[in-house]
Amino acid sequence: MRFVGVDLAWGEGSPTKPANETGLCVIDADGSVLEAGWARGIDAVAAWILDAAGPGGAAVAIDAPLVVPNATGMRESEKQVGRAYGRWRVSANASNQALKWLGGVTLRDRLEGAGFRVVSGVDDPAPLDRVMFECYPYTTLVGVEELGYDDERPRYKRLPRGAAPAAARAARALATDELVRRLRRLEDFDPPLFLGSNPVTQQLLDAPAPLAGPAHKHREDLIDAAICAWTAALWQRHGCARVQILGRKEPRDAAGRPPTIVAPARASQRLP
Repeated sequence: MRFVGVDLAWGEGSPTKPANETGLCVIDADGSVLEAGWARGIDAVAAWILDAAGPGGAAVAIDAPLVVPNATGMRESEKQVGRAYGRWRVSANASNQALKWLGGVTLRDRLEGAGFRVVSGVDDPAPLDRVMFECYPYTTLVGVEELGYDDERPRYKRLPRGAAPAAARAARALATDELVRRLRRLEDFDPPLFLGSNPVTQQLLDAPAPLAGPAHKHREDLIDAAICAWTAALWQRHGCARVQILGRKEPRDAAGRPPTIVAPARASQRLP
């Protein structure tokens, strides 16, 4: 079984404006990083995933909406992110069919054409499945108690408000380095994650987070891809004992796909 994490750029780009980078990572059942890197555009991302997944069982966790049946507004699963994880300052952006950037839907179609299927996460995963689901790295970071984010999410993405630019960039870099340090705790987890098992992710351990915005985003995309890959392994290993499925009661789309999000959860975060 292989577990692929995708921090997808929602915009698909155009001939005159390339898509933003997508972070990518694949790990095996032992937590070793088999391959990691970046790609631009749905074609390149889909090709990378299919090559990395190999011919056997694979679970692909994608940080982007895959099923968007609603014409406007917000999906129920996104509302539930705020209800379950809002205390940790975690919420979700609204996605609907009116958005001009829904790269996850296009990627879903490509992967379905290659034999993958969207799963709700409610059913127990089978070792030979070739499946994909939507996930959200922030819910993993605050939902896995062992990572120690007991009060709020780590601030490794956006610059903190109200600080001078240099101080804000330094604070963001510090939060990113602390996050990587905590991810090393997963080496002793079940399932494990060994960032040092691949030269690309080894750089997350060896080099401090850069201060400049583009370099920081490049690094952040890889971190999120690794978190997504490990979330897929967590779901496959423990099922709903360690995750909850947000949006279970939301109507499925015309093809019967569930617009759900698979989210690791502490006992206090679980919704009825």
